[in-house]
Amino acid sequence: MQEKSASARPGAHRELNSRKDVLTGGIVFAALILFVSTGSRALSSVVNYLAGIGGGADRVLAVALVLNIALILFGWRRHRDLTQEVHERRAAEARAQLLAKRDPLTGFYNRRALAEQGEPMLATAAAQGRAVAMLLLDLDHFKNVNDVHGHAIGDALLQAAASEVVQAMPADAFIARLGGDEFACAFAFDLADTGYVETVARAVVARLAQPFALATTHVNVSVSVGIARSSGECPDMDSLMRCADIAMYAAKQQGRNRHVWFDISMERELQARNDIEAGMRLAIPRGEIVPYFEQQIDLVTGRLQGFEVLARWKHPTRGVLEPESFLPIAHDSGLIGDLSLAVMRMALREARDWDPSLTVSVNIAPVQLKDPWFAQKLVKLLTETGFPAHRLEVEITETSLFENLATAQSIAASLKNQGIRLALDDFGTGYSSLAHLRALPFDRIKIDKSFVVSIRDNAESRAIVSAITRLGDSLGLPITAEGIESREIEQALIDLGVHRGQGYFYGRPMPVDTTHSLLAGRNLLPTARAQRGYQDYARTG
Repeated sequence: MQEKSASARPGAHRELNSRKDVLTGGIVFAALILFVSTGSRALSSVVNYLAGIGGGADRVLAVALVLNIALILFGWRRHRDLTQEVHERRAAEARAQLLAKRDPLTGFYNRRALAEQGEPMLATAAAQGRAVAMLLLDLDHFKNVNDVHGHAIGDALLQAAASEVVQAMPADAFIARLGGDEFACAFAFDLADTGYVETVARAVVARLAQPFALATTHVNVSVSVGIARSSGECPDMDSLMRCADIAMYAAKQQGRNRHVWFDISMERELQARNDIEAGMRLAIPRGEIVPYFEQQIDLVTGRLQGFEVLARWKHPTRGVLEPESFLPIAHDSGLIGDLSLAVMRMALREARDWDPSLTVSVNIAPVQLKDPWFAQKLVKLLTETGFPAHRLEVEITETSLFENLATAQSIAASLKNQGIRLALDDFGTGYSSLAHLRALPFDRIKIDKSFVVSIRDNAESRAIVSAITRLGDSLGLPITAEGIESREIEQALIDLGVHRGQGYFYGRPMPVDTTHSLLAGRNLLPTARAQRGYQDYARTG
């Protein structure tokens, strides 16, 4: 490899300028000595010549005088330029140091500055018998602001939020922007006065819950705040930040738009959560997360019409885990797409040889409706398993449509073109149910179980179920009721005109072998399939 030229090496210009400065200084110094030694003689010779006294001027001395003056002027100008260059360089270095420690958008300190100045803050507070409170702030759903309004509005929101944070914090608080929409605020307080920290935290939450007028639009956000204080669990700045971050995550989990103090139990919960996530990454490819089948019954005839597929984790040490213990983590960690497809693959392979009258319903996660290739993935899955498309019903929740209606419409159209049926799940719990019914070609409406379980005790729930049933009748959409737990609830639904339902009244979700036995007992398996028993399932997992 060729060496870089002197002008291309780092610091080469500075070295070259230094050499020039030394050379210039030497020339000027020599000129001053020459001027002292010859200048007076040359100057008097020139003056006498101009006055007509004596002989002609000594040309050599005159030239030397002019040269000396030129060199002295050159040295003075060079000195002035160097002084200006030093001033500009110092200013540039000061700006560089400022940029290294400051966030250019908000003017707050950055993560590096917080790390550098945090430890002295802790030491000073400890010496005074006080503690340091760390508040970690994260704007709720900030990504939606950028997606809907653009990054310019997002930046304006961050600046406006930063101004509100300053107003809420004590004057001596150290405020930093850690990146994105995350801020850290640290200040000292008296150990006996935790109420002061509470007051500050409530002020931050209240200020950021107000609508922000930005450009030509109004933006509504909120903030989740995690609080930790320097103590036995948080002896240094790194641990203090970590504890505040754990508390902030807990605030998100508890519904956002609030503040939460760190508690040591949160760390244990986080570790358990991380263990679940790590376990799922291994369990999905191993086939440990398997389908369970919940019966869907014709309420009038009692005939089995199909099943809804639910996920269960056959954990190697903890037994069978219910979905509530791992599905939320799968959503947050981005594993839900792979998990869903893996469970669907096993379920469709098993259900392929069931009686043709039986349908299979599968739930898809909101994140899958953001995937423009989801329809193609599902069609590929049908091809791999040989499952008929017309026997598959895909359930979409209202909340997922609220966030991704345009993409959902494209996916729904692709699925319908393949003969797959669509059901609107959890109807009545979303934002704009009627608009969704008009926007997508649904084949069925599923009433959320929160209305069904209280239908006999709550007049409002009964009225809602009745209204949904009449709406379905007017639109030609059959209704399925979830959460049927007793004969009384079943009868109440029949009286309202609901003809299909599911729930624990008909049995809990069943693994593959139990489902197979149920179908065999009702003659809903082809003879060859019944004779084959469980061999296929045991071989394929």
